[in-house]
Amino acid sequence: MGSRAQAAPRYRDPVPAFGTAAPEAIEDALMRLAAENERHLSALPEEAGCFREPRIVEFMFLLADKWRLDQAARYQAVELLERFMTKQVEQMSKSSRKHCEQGGGSSWSSLEHQIYNTFVLRLVSCIQLASKLSLHYNVNVSTPLAYVELLLEVLGYNGCFLPTKPLHQMCIELLDFSYLSRDAIYDTLLKTTIENSAPSKLQVAKFLTVKEDFMLLAVGIISTSMFILNPGHWKQVVEHLNCITGITSQSIREFSNAVLKQVIGSTTPRQCYRSCGTKALEHRIGPLQ
Repeated sequence: MGSRAQAAPRYRDPVPAFGTAAPEAIEDALMRLAAENERHLSALPEEAGCFREPRIVEFMFLLADKWRLDQAARYQAVELLERFMTKQVEQMSKSSRKHCEQGGGSSWSSLEHQIYNTFVLRLVSCIQLASKLSLHYNVNVSTPLAYVELLLEVLGYNGCFLPTKPLHQMCIELLDFSYLSRDAIYDTLLKTTIENSAPSKLQVAKFLTVKEDFMLLAVGIISTSMFILNPGHWKQVVEHLNCITGITSQSIREFSNAVLKQVIGSTTPRQCYRSCGTKALEHRIGPLQ
């Protein structure tokens, strides 16, 4: 049996070369990602996020590791599957409603069967497509990792003290963890936000825009990573992130608290997958002030 830990990524250096981009290019990229994020949040389908279910993501991560995809391609594969399957479900749902309106009876069960039978094929195809895009075409599908890496670039350019390589690595570990613990993290965040342990269906539905906000996820991951690695500079980083993105410092702190709560409470294999770095640092984690 081969060792997954010794398999090197095939496509690129896993740590980007921070500090090499021109300020104008950084600003343009940040504005583009922010606008793209807003467009995405303004037109969310009800099914958004359904295909980032932790078991699906875990399976995709394991396949990506086996096939030695780099970090960017791994996240691109997950987001490609999410977009494709969400669109397919939307189209199937419309087709089913139209069929019912024409007196043909419900055909949703057959559509579900079709999705089930082709899902693994679609999943593998998305991994292969992400691999080809990364290797041959340098085409980037927007992912939370892209937001994280760009914000790290902006923080460095603004003169914020950053241990770049270890911070980038910690961000990746926590981003993996957030994908695999997505439901628990956002459930904690929702209950904190509404100050109620029993949210209504309407509150859960409205919270979808928070769960799909890549910019919020990115600032939360950077904040949490910085708190673990260098708590003395954590407040400074939170303030910088607030100025860069407009996301309030309170929202950033609440997200970090939600992530840390799951890191400290991790007990299942899925929650611990690829989070050995964060687990080793648990004894350094205290309450956020």
